[in-house]
Amino acid sequence: MKQKLDLEHWPRRQHFEFFRQFEEPYFGVTVTADCTLAYEHAKAYGVSLFIYYLYQSLTAANEIEPFKYRIEGDDLFMYDTVNAAPTINRPDGTFGFGYFNYSSSFETFLNGAEEEIERIQSTTDLMPATSGQNIIQYSALPWLNFTSLSHARMFRYLDSAPKISFGQITEQEGLKLMPVSIHVHHALMDGLHVGQYVQRFQDLLNIGV
Repeated sequence: MKQKLDLEHWPRRQHFEFFRQFEEPYFGVTVTADCTLAYEHAKAYGVSLFIYYLYQSLTAANEIEPFKYRIEGDDLFMYDTVNAAPTINRPDGTFGFGYFNYSSSFETFLNGAEEEIERIQSTTDLMPATSGQNIIQYSALPWLNFTSLSHARMFRYLDSAPKISFGQITEQEGLKLMPVSIHVHHALMDGLHVGQYVQRFQDLLNIGV
């Protein structure tokens, strides 16, 4: 479900109209997430660390309102829920795009994610069976401890979904640290909102499920 926002009375109306004219309206940052406690939580639950931190990232995105905004034509909508569209690696070195429905229940999310990963790894399909505007585009680069990242873009396709990428986890002074790249549409949010997301994501990584 989604609701149309009243742009005329939206506080960021002028920002929306200004930034949506840009050929490249996305801005991005790379931050470091502390996965020390997340690693322990995933180990205790007996689940993939990737699924654990993906779930906490998606939970944070569903709690920070601008991450649920999408531009459709000349209108702005807010979705009730956003889901995950991650890249899933295959043993042969290729990948497929997946689709994980969000749930406030980690167990429900986990079951769906594991089924989707199994489906992708047993096929050669690139695109998911399900998609939509209400997604966060995710990717994982576990081979790279990057400090910045850019994305392939099809500029004629007017995308507005956030793009979040996770890098290699390294150990430094007893901590497990992971680079996280976050690209968002500037017509929909500012650095303040990205900062709120980063803080909430870190809190959720530490708390557990």
